[in-house]
Amino acid sequence: MTEVNPNQKKKRRKNRRWPLVLVFLLGLAILSYPLISRWYYEIDATSAIRDFDAGRSQLDSAEVEERLNLARAYNEAIITTSLDDPYAEEHAAGLAEYARMLEIHEKMGYVQIPKINVEIPMYAGTSEVVLQKGVGHLEGTSLPVGGNSTHSVLTAHRGLPNARLFSELDQLEVGDKFYIHNLAGTMAYQVDQVKVIEPSDFSDLLVVPGHDYVTLLTCTPYMINSHRLLVRGHQVDYVAEVEEAFIAENEAAYFYKYAFFATLGVLLFVLFVLFVGWIKKRRASKKAKQAMVKQEAASQETKVDSIEPEKGVKED
Repeated sequence: MTEVNPNQKKKRRKNRRWPLVLVFLLGLAILSYPLISRWYYEIDATSAIRDFDAGRSQLDSAEVEERLNLARAYNEAIITTSLDDPYAEEHAAGLAEYARMLEIHEKMGYVQIPKINVEIPMYAGTSEVVLQKGVGHLEGTSLPVGGNSTHSVLTAHRGLPNARLFSELDQLEVGDKFYIHNLAGTMAYQVDQVKVIEPSDFSDLLVVPGHDYVTLLTCTPYMINSHRLLVRGHQVDYVAEVEEAFIAENEAAYFYKYAFFATLGVLLFVLFVLFVGWIKKRRASKKAKQAMVKQEAASQETKVDSIEPEKGVKED
């Protein structure tokens, strides 16, 4: 029987490992894709936000006020739509300029939710193109400039593999805050209602006389999308020093939370690698012992074979 060269054995073992290595790398790439794509989206979104802030800083107060007046005219038209002709002359300018008066480089501003650590660019309309890259303003609801008897509805996707957007919106509770940044500055809203509705139920999205509301809307349950999740907030005073400290505190809490899970994941991975190494070492040790036993047995057989002929010679 032909003996197999030890080098050939090693080569065959390596060849058998390649499919496993390829499967592992493929699995790693699939698992890494959402993380890498979301990281890329965060960079892109941050760039869009900085672009908006840069454009806002170049506007003078007169232009800002003019744009806000157009937005308020639009919002007044929305209120009177169910009571009077929406195309009344005093509202025509606002309706004709839907959202354009708030746009800077095609962006209306951005939404900031410290509890889930997201800052998302805000765009006009709810087309799929818009919802793939940020928050969309639901046309027919108040523009997000605040004011008495206004109700702005802002919507975004959940569950996109390449962006978090409103994926964690269900974590918000009554009392939490979120912020709307537009060309005039920053507005703070405090959550006062979290509700799940049927897709055809618009009653909770209507203007409530005397109130200033913003509702964040997304699909629910996660990845099923049979209903709509509404997180409504009413405007509260924005005091920069207080709110910035609050935002920093929430962002730190979010960072430490995920840093803990990331560290735990790394530790589990290291333990897994060590465990696999220990198993391999144990198997190698076991094989070495078996080889030694076989070698000793073969040595004993060789000794016995050499002794038997000697006995035969003596007997002769």
